[in-house]
Formats: sequence, structure tokens, C-alpha cells
Amino acid sequence: MGDAAVRSPDDRSAIPSPLSEKRAGPAALPAFLARLRTPRRPRLWFEILLIAVGYWTYSLIRNAVPEQRREALRNAGWVWEWEQTAGLAFERSVNHGLDSVGWLIVGMNYYYATLHFIVTIGVLVWLYRRHPGRYAATRLTLFIATAVALLGYYFFPLAPPRLMPDAGFTDTVLTHRTWGSMSSGNLSQVSNQYAAMPSMHIGWSLWCGITIAVLAGPIWVKVLGLAYPAATLLVIVATANHFWMDAVGGILCLALGFAASLLWYGQLCYRLPRTPAAPLPRGVDEPRKA
Repeated sequence: MGDAAVRSPDDRSAIPSPLSEKRAGPAALPAFLARLRTPRRPRLWFEILLIAVGYWTYSLIRNAVPEQRREALRNAGWVWEWEQTAGLAFERSVNHGLDSVGWLIVGMNYYYATLHFIVTIGVLVWLYRRHPGRYAATRLTLFIATAVALLGYYFFPLAPPRLMPDAGFTDTVLTHRTWGSMSSGNLSQVSNQYAAMPSMHIGWSLWCGITIAVLAGPIWVKVLGLAYPAATLLVIVATANHFWMDAVGGILCLALGFAASLLWYGQLCYRLPRTPAAPLPRGVDEPRKA
């Protein structure tokens, strides 16, 4: 009478049905995505490589954007005119006022050239050591913000105030002969002069400031974290490297970075567990929530 007549109910349970085979494929994809979205303890060699390659790629693309001098100066003139019309064109007054205090503006030149990198790397190291469960999501925020900034450099080339010939700004690096800006002196030949919008000095410093203010313990450290982006805003304006509107662009880039991290991890990066949970063995799916 055929095989079906002699099979027991136990035999039928061991035979995979066509429906279960169809469900196996789609079910594997959510499990794979869940593994990617689960915070894990970062690996030092991978993070060093990722940050080095990421910054090298960012610099390469930023400096490969065509230096559209005429368009960049036209955009700068439009920004400056709009600020004057709105009564918010305070950059030149700040630039001239602080340039008259030699020791202060020289310190700001070095601040602009160095702390942008030192503080950002320092916060990344601190996150890696003290908040490993939040590290990847917070780092993703920074990476996305920086990637979005590249679009601004390409689609809206903007000359910094110090390069506007008739606006009366002072290039403080050239005037005080200080080492520093990749956009002044001989180093200007290897850096895109017209990538002022958005200001990632503000984007990165605000990322550092928020991270320190939210996750640090001592109150005085939180206050320093909040003061850092405020001081950076003063520096970029005083040295005539940016309009204040460039800072707004940097803030918007960072907001998009936070949004992308939130969408990927399902919650704000700072609300993730401080220490990542132990990974599940291969082949074991996370229990489904009721």
C-alpha cells in the first residue's frame, strides 16, 4: 500500500514540511540582524584599524572635492549678507577683538589645530575602556555625522571668512605666524580650502561634550564637557575659520548621526548597557519577547 501506510505519527514529526523549510530562510535574517545590533565588547585592533581607515577615507574624500573657488566665495558672500540682514553678523567683531589680545588668539590657533583630534580620540579611548557596551553605538553616531558632512562639502562649497577678500577678516594663523591650521600657509596646498560648511570642529566637539556630560561621574567633568563645544564655537569664529552658520550645519550632521544610531540599535546610545552581555553561542537565537 506504499510508505504512507506504515509510517507512525512519530515518523511524520521527523519529516520537515515544505512550510517549515520556507520559514527557515526569512527567520535566519532577523536573527543575523539581531546579532549585528547587539552591543558587544569592542576589539582593540579592529577599532584602531577602523578609526584609522575611516579618518583616512574622510580626509581623502574631503580633499578630493573640487575646490570651486568662485562658487565658494559666492556662497560665503551670501551667508555673510544674510547674517548682516538678520543682524547676526558678529564674527568680524569677535575676530578683531580677540586678535588684539596676542597671547589669547595664539592659544586659540593652537586650540583649533590640536584639540579637535586630541579630545575626540581621548573620548573614544575613554568609552572603549569604561563604557564598552555603549562604545559601538556612540562611535557610529560620530561616523555617520562625519559621513554626512562630506555631502555638505561637495554640494555647498563655502569659503571661510578669512579667505573673503573684501570682508575685512584677519587670518590669525598668518598674522601671528603660529603653526596650526591645515588651511593656512604652506599646508593649504594639501587641504581643501573651501570645506567650511558644515563645521565638524563643532560636530565633533559637541559629540564629545554630550558624551562626557551624560556619562561622566563628577559634576566638574560634566561641566567641562559642556564647556568644550561652547569654547570651540568661540575659537572657530575668533580665528575666522567659520561662520556661526557653519556650526549649525555641524549640529545638524550630529543630529543625523544620533538618529541613525537610534534607528539601528533601537535606543539612544547612552541608554544601552554599560557592559555588553555575553554573546549567545552560534545557532542559538535570542528568546522572543512575548
